[in-house]
Amino acid sequence: MLQHLPVLPLLIPLLAGTLLLMPPLANTLPRQRWAGTLFALLQLAAAVALLLQVHQHGSLMYAMGEWRPPFGIVLVADRLSTMMCVLTAFLLLCVQLYSSANEDQKGKFLHPLLMFQALGIQGAFLTGDIFNLFVFFEVLLIASYALLIHGGGAQKTLANVHYVILNLAGSALFLFALGIMYGTFGTLNMADMQQRAAQIDANDVQLAKAGAMLLLVVFGLKSAMMPLHFWLPRAYAAAPAPVAALFAIMTKVGIYSLWRVHGTIFGDSAGELANIAQPWLWPLAWLTLVLGIIATLASKTLRELVANLVIVSIGSLLLMVALNTREATAGALYYLVHSTLATALMFLLAGLVVQQRGKAEDRFVQSRPVAQPALLGGLFFLGALALIGMPPISGFIGKALMLKAALTSHQILWIWPPILVGSLAALIMLSRAGGTLFWRTRGENTDPARAHPAQLVAVVLLMLSLPLMVVLAGTITEFTQLAAEEMRMEVKSGA
Repeated sequence: MLQHLPVLPLLIPLLAGTLLLMPPLANTLPRQRWAGTLFALLQLAAAVALLLQVHQHGSLMYAMGEWRPPFGIVLVADRLSTMMCVLTAFLLLCVQLYSSANEDQKGKFLHPLLMFQALGIQGAFLTGDIFNLFVFFEVLLIASYALLIHGGGAQKTLANVHYVILNLAGSALFLFALGIMYGTFGTLNMADMQQRAAQIDANDVQLAKAGAMLLLVVFGLKSAMMPLHFWLPRAYAAAPAPVAALFAIMTKVGIYSLWRVHGTIFGDSAGELANIAQPWLWPLAWLTLVLGIIATLASKTLRELVANLVIVSIGSLLLMVALNTREATAGALYYLVHSTLATALMFLLAGLVVQQRGKAEDRFVQSRPVAQPALLGGLFFLGALALIGMPPISGFIGKALMLKAALTSHQILWIWPPILVGSLAALIMLSRAGGTLFWRTRGENTDPARAHPAQLVAVVLLMLSLPLMVVLAGTITEFTQLAAEEMRMEVKSGA
């Protein structure tokens, strides 16, 4: 059974999504809710078991159908990929619980689509070759197209059109890049590509560089790197609350891909192709963070504010990718987990505010009070502390680790000011948001729509995970340091 662990995070959501589309689960919401929650729990259990197995015994390779690389489909589980799988599965469980509180009545197929989305995300983390990275990108994107428009509406439709067009263009570029990579390397297996990078024929070097830069554009689009970031605020702000919460990890797939491809295949040992993206990553990462800060200060709704803070977090992570040291990667991994959980929490809280505030929704205007001001206000305060990066919540540790990683580098002036200014911008805007939504109220709430118990369970689970990251900070940072070292020393094996 243990040798099949790497495929379970893919098999469970695949079977779950299929079964949820078939009788007796199809078109029966109570059954879909219970089944979806059970499948999400199984997925989390499988991901945790895989992480523990990898942490104790080392990386696992799973060759589908016993076809050995570079000819077959290979899944490889190491510390980094399993950590991302656990994060995805936990987020899916919270989103599934929140969606079970009548969100699934606004449109069809929400529960199976969530499973297929998780399938694509976890497949992207576990794949051992770039072609299947493209395949799983498409799986998660197709599911996200339908999830974004869940519940209908002109705003969602417009945001979805922009989102679909840009990602279709990104998929086309990805295919071009794959063709170039296969033509120059003769393989798309990541381990093989790393071994062959320094031995590329001199006549093919320029072509390989073109393919590498195309991949940088593709992963930049997926991660919302400037100037390919403008799709994110509109799409995330328009998406239903649980969908936006799950989308919080989608941009991290782009960051993960940059680490896997440009940090290893085109890393220090790649000869003429070594670190080809670094001269571009520094200015683009810095501009992503700066533009995210400006957009944050201009936000007019809570959902838009959180979406722009996602861009700020992406800019911070990109700076660590550009720095490309063991300490930077380890700090970025801790911050990546924190920022994903914190932004997902705030998207779900924004959904509760919209639900209880009436026509004003989550706009920063004076309106009637929410039905549960003490509860939502308290959760918002803790979530705001997390996003700002203030102690004692995990955001402080994540940012401190990234700032510490920059101390020994010559790029400290590129890193410290924008990260600190980003925290200041978050402080200003979240203070304004909290004051407007929970203090500047008028009238009474004559139609109170209180939070459903399932929604509160989902929000509380995410909220508790943030101080838990502080309690377990030593264990988590030790794990991220091992993951960073593993990633720098050996690419996903399988050759």
